[in-house]
Amino acid sequence: MLTIVEKSKNFWRDEEGLGTLEMILIIAVLVAVVVLFRQKIKEVISGLIDTAGEKSQEVFED
Repeated sequence: MLTIVEKSKNFWRDEEGLGTLEMILIIAVLVAVVVLFRQKIKEVISGLIDTAGEKSQEVFED
């Protein structure tokens, strides 16, 4: 009986998979943020691409 208790305590203290869990949680949060702000992200990226296109036209015109 004592070995089961000891094994349970050792299992609870084991932090080997902690890094993996943290990475999964970070990725899940990032995916949730992207899904929530998908439209705003598209607007910002489109604005950046349009600005880059305008600036490149200015460079080639001069």
